[in-house]
Amino acid sequence: MNLKDNKYAQFYLCREMMDTVDVIRKFNPETVNFIVESAKKTGHIMISGEGSSRIMPAKNAIRKALRWGIDTVTHTEGSHQASEYKLDKYTVLLDSNSGRTKETLMLAKQLQAAGHQDYFGVTANAGTPLEEVCKKTVVLGCGWENAVAATKSVVEQTLLFESVIWKLAGKDIAKELNALADEVEKALTVAIPQEVVDWVRGAKTIYFAGMNDGVTEELTLKTNEITRRKSDFLEGTYALHGIEEVMEDGDIVFVVEPIESEYEKYQKVFGGANVHVVAIDTKPTPFTTIVVPEAGDLQAYVYLAAGWNTLVEIAQADGINLDKPNRARKVGNEA
Repeated sequence: MNLKDNKYAQFYLCREMMDTVDVIRKFNPETVNFIVESAKKTGHIMISGEGSSRIMPAKNAIRKALRWGIDTVTHTEGSHQASEYKLDKYTVLLDSNSGRTKETLMLAKQLQAAGHQDYFGVTANAGTPLEEVCKKTVVLGCGWENAVAATKSVVEQTLLFESVIWKLAGKDIAKELNALADEVEKALTVAIPQEVVDWVRGAKTIYFAGMNDGVTEELTLKTNEITRRKSDFLEGTYALHGIEEVMEDGDIVFVVEPIESEYEKYQKVFGGANVHVVAIDTKPTPFTTIVVPEAGDLQAYVYLAAGWNTLVEIAQADGINLDKPNRARKVGNEA
């Protein structure tokens, strides 16, 4: 993806993807201090929201919390399922890019009616219904997105929740942000092999496999929104345990950071099903690989950016209007 070329620059989506670089550089982790203090008091965090406002922001934070072994218990659920739970011991974080998502507002109002003291909003707009009902709200600095598919807001939301985990772990994320911005920019502009684009165009279904940290699940959703193609998320090694039975000749699986001990099994399972395998990794693999820079504890953002880049190239090859899906709409941008 290259914004010097008008075939990319004409679309809000591409410009907003590239805006992510500055969003990372400008992000202020101190905005979460009040959330951290609440979480220290309650000992529990529930992150709720819908779609892209929850998938990667919540699951990335949970994976980090579990890997680092912090004492604060962190969960996520969609608004309706979270509303079934007893949340009086939780700091509840309600994430809605528009600040008007009906399910998120439903949960916020339920918490308000119950007299809950520790529920906070996250939104990209000031003066929204969510801000009116929450105890306190963080308004993102990324600004409103014109493209239907959320991109830069996903990254800032993820950074926000991740910052809570870093602070609870006694770590400083701020010093990592400039380096991360550089690596994300490289991933957004890395050349995507033409054979990958050709394989996707010949596939009936696009699969994404990887850890349950939101990256591959979010890319699965973005595949629907950006390329208008069918996609499926295969968590962990799910891809190696029976899904090949329904895969069709020419389908494709993107594996984010494939597990080295599983290389041979990937080759056997998918080779037998005549399915293409593409890895997104920081090093070459036995598969066609989109190689991206290393970013340490913040690697997830680089993998996400490389996935976005790939999806844009696929959509461009199909002549798709990146800003206007046929049916999908963003709350607050329905026109």
